[in-house]
Amino acid sequence: MGLAIARRLGQAGHHVVLIDVLEQALDDAVQALVAEGLSAQAIRLDLADDAQIAALPSRLGDRFEALGVLVNNAAISPKHAGRRAAAAEVSLQEWERVVKINLTAPFRMIQTCLPPMRARRWGRIVNISSRAGRSPGGVAGAHYVTTKTGVLGMTRAFAKEVASAGITVNAVAPGRIETAMSAGSPPEVLAQVLQTIPVGRFGTPEEIGAMVAYLAGEEAGFVTGATFDINGGVLMI
Repeated sequence: MGLAIARRLGQAGHHVVLIDVLEQALDDAVQALVAEGLSAQAIRLDLADDAQIAALPSRLGDRFEALGVLVNNAAISPKHAGRRAAAAEVSLQEWERVVKINLTAPFRMIQTCLPPMRARRWGRIVNISSRAGRSPGGVAGAHYVTTKTGVLGMTRAFAKEVASAGITVNAVAPGRIETAMSAGSPPEVLAQVLQTIPVGRFGTPEEIGAMVAYLAGEEAGFVTGATFDINGGVLMI
């Protein structure tokens, strides 16, 4: 999803900075975007290390002052966050690890990236949550559900505080999306999940990218504090 989001923003004319802890995957993604004629760069950054987040402005250099869009997409997935783990069985160590990456990191990224947006009186922040944050199911641990729910509250809190500065803050809550992680599920599990989706298919990363691109654009200036569910009708609120 991160690559699809970066591609759509790049196609909209943005210089995109991709951040990840996986250096090779990060470099491959940037090379793919550059090969398509888009403007992109990579910064390897461990979101679990607050000192590295704090150092982001200096690493971006002059580009930091032009920063106008922040997309918080990185997270520890359900697969790595204790899939189907009972809440009472989640260890404190695993709880703190997931909270640090999924909730504290986007909180700190917003704090870090707000100054240039305030200075320009324009900004767009999009937080990627999850359907699990809207209605807990059986596929994610309590720590994943809690953090993805927390992202929605954090979105509303920031949205109210920075609206007068010309900055919008919104969230996207994807359902089952066709990604490498989803493809790794057993066929019988995929078939079972598919039966629960009214539109009869999984979502695509490109559909997430399209929504983020809208929220990052001028046309979305009157949209803030909202959560957009992209789940094929699994959850209708």
